[in-house]
Parts: sequence; C-alpha cells; structure tokens
Amino acid sequence: MPKRRAFFSNVVRVFAWTGIFGTTALVSAAAGAAFILTVPLPKILGEATATPPLSDLWQSGFRYQVSRPVTILVMGLDEARDIDGAAATDLVGRTDTMLLARIDPEDEAINVMSIPRDTRVEIPGYGIDKINQANVEGGAELAAQTVSYNFNEVEIDRYVRVSTAAFREIVDLIGGVEVFVPKAMQYEDKTQGLVIDLEPGWQTLNGNEAEQFARFRQDNLGDIGRVQRQQVLLKALRDRMLNPTVITQLPQIVRILQNHIDTNLSTEEILALAGFGLQLDREALSMVMLPGRFSDPAEYQASYWVADPNGTNEVMEQFFDIEPTAVLANDTPQPSISRLRIAVQNASRDPYMGEAVVQHLQKEGFRNVYLVNDWPGFNHQTSIIAQRGNINGADFVESVLGAGKVVADSTGDLESDLTIRVGDDWSEQMVQYESSID
Repeated sequence: MPKRRAFFSNVVRVFAWTGIFGTTALVSAAAGAAFILTVPLPKILGEATATPPLSDLWQSGFRYQVSRPVTILVMGLDEARDIDGAAATDLVGRTDTMLLARIDPEDEAINVMSIPRDTRVEIPGYGIDKINQANVEGGAELAAQTVSYNFNEVEIDRYVRVSTAAFREIVDLIGGVEVFVPKAMQYEDKTQGLVIDLEPGWQTLNGNEAEQFARFRQDNLGDIGRVQRQQVLLKALRDRMLNPTVITQLPQIVRILQNHIDTNLSTEEILALAGFGLQLDREALSMVMLPGRFSDPAEYQASYWVADPNGTNEVMEQFFDIEPTAVLANDTPQPSISRLRIAVQNASRDPYMGEAVVQHLQKEGFRNVYLVNDWPGFNHQTSIIAQRGNINGADFVESVLGAGKVVADSTGDLESDLTIRVGDDWSEQMVQYESSID
C-alpha cells in the first residue's frame, strides 16, 4: 500500500476517506466515482506530487476547488486466490468491477461507464484477452493503459483499486442495503466457497446477501447481469450513505477501508473529493454500460463481451468529451429518435398497460417499439432508462409520455436504446388526457 496512508492517522483520514468511499468494497469503488471532485492533477499516471504538511491541509479544510474535468479509473478486485505468492487480500487479482468516471466541474456532473469484466481488448504488450486480466499482468497502470488504448485514447488521470474483502463488513455496518431482487437466485460453487440463496422481492440485504446479489451470474445475462446488479447496488448504497444514522459508523468504515484501498490520489486531492461528496446532488450521477454484444460461441475460443464501435464512440463523446474514432464500414449510422429501439416493460398493476404504451408510442411515430416480459414488481412511477446513455432521447420520450422520470443507468433490456418500465402514473396520466379530450 502507498506510504501516503501514514498521513491519515487522525480525523483528517476519517473525513477524507469516508467522503469518497462511503460504501461497500465490491462497489465502493463505484460509489467513489459518484462522490469525486479533484484539484489540478498532473497528466502522467502515477506521477508523484509534493504533499504539504498535514497541518496546512487541515487549516485549508475542504476549500480545494476543481479546476478542470478529471477522469478516474475505479477497480474492484477479486481475491487473489489463484496467484502464486499472493495473499487473498493483495490487490493483484482480476478486476471484478471496472468503472471509468469523469468528473465535470462545469456541468457539476459525474458520468460513469461500467466496463464488463469479460470485455475483449488488446492489453498492450500482452495481446488479446479479457480486460479483467490487465491488473494481473501489470497492476493499475497497465489496467489504465488498456482502457485508454481500447477506448478512444481516453486520458486517465488517477486510479482507485478496492479489494472485495471489505464488502460484507461495510454493508453490515451501515445496516444493510434495500434492493429489489427480481427473481429467485440460487447457486453454489464449492471451489469458491460461494453459496447464493436469495428470494425475489424488495428486501434489505445484509453484507453476505448483498455479495450474493452482486456475484450471481447463473442466467442468460452472465457477467452483464452482474454489471446491472452492481449499478442497482451502487444507487442503493449511495442512498443509504446519505442516511444521517450512518454518520456514527464512519470511523469503523474508515478503518475497514484503510486496509483495502490503493490509489495514487494525493492527500489534498482526497480532501477535495471529500468536500465535493458533501455537496453532490443525487441527480448528478449518470451511469452507462459499455455498449456491445455477447460473442458467438463459434467466434472465439473464450466467451467475450465485444464492444460496439459506434455505441462506444457515442458514449465516449457524450460522457467523456472524447472525439469519435473511425468505425467499421459496415456499421450503421446512429438512428434518429423515431427509430430508437424502445423496449416497453409493464411494471404497473394494469396487465394491459405495457401494450397500451407500445400502441401510444407507435401512434406518435416511433417505429421500433417492442414489448418485453413484465417487471416482477409494481412501480408507481414510470422510468425511462437510457440503456446506452442516450439522455436526450430519453428526455424526448418522457415528454411524449407525459409521465415518469429519466433514469441514467443500464438496468434495462440489453437490446434496447431505451427501456420504458411502465408504472401506475402513466395510467393516471392517460385518464387525465382522455378526460380533457372529452
């Protein structure tokens, strides 16, 4: 671990680390991305910076200000069980969670892209492999180089690595997290000592159950389903950490995190992050998943998530302000709003409401609308999920529906550009609309 941790032997450590990483280890890295602000940073990954005396930093408090957008690679790591000479808690294993976060002070926004662990990439100097192998081969710096090399040469300023070992402890400390388990989850892997046994429905998961929810992959979505559930956990954790009752647990949370975090953020940068965490708006966080597809079994020897060039260009441009790169000649141009692939999922108490929304959108001129299986629970509010990060398209669809809210994450139908999860409010909106016509 970096020697700079010696600076955090007093209350500064408490406020700084909890301001950034107030969440669990598996997705504490992700939540860190939700609470980040930084001071001017050198552009060379791993470059040393002079650290002022701690007394000076403390007198400055949280008055550090952001000066420009910054990009941080956030990684949650598997335990290093199969690496010779490594302890299980060493941060040398494969990345279970990888997120690219951009903090934009002008827009006061945090944009996060989840990169599936099975993404097919070229690791510089090592060849083609899954992206989760990069940390094993060359640590955080090679992982950052791999992300930059494969995704539009995005410049990465800093990294954060978090061990999954702290996951259960911190969830238990904060009193659990409330999530909706969409279906029964049962699985056992004796080699990993993993037993998953969760019932469907809304529930507060303790640390062990939250880890089960995050690690389950025995369905047709595999690793992509894990990415979606990690995003669900991220939002649940963020909400839980805003609860005033959690404040009393901050010292214990910090003590756990001290043993499971590696970063090249300096002390003053961390103080700035903590300050920003105190003022970040709930709606400032937008999430997306790297657009792509599952590889065909006959295509490669291994099973991969294959990035879509056009979709990647769109996300990197919209979320990270990166110029698009050349795409393949047979790639189709970006569709107009009327041609967006819109999945409709009924989550209302009216069994016919999903079909009604499909018909409504078709009458409004949308040409590629389709119905998917009902959501297993009931929602009052309709959600328009920007599955591939198309916030503008989601905003437009919201205005057409006249109900609901835009959700900036990737928890909808994988084949869609937008997923509409229809709640009871849309039915109420249609009743008012029909009454006004009469």
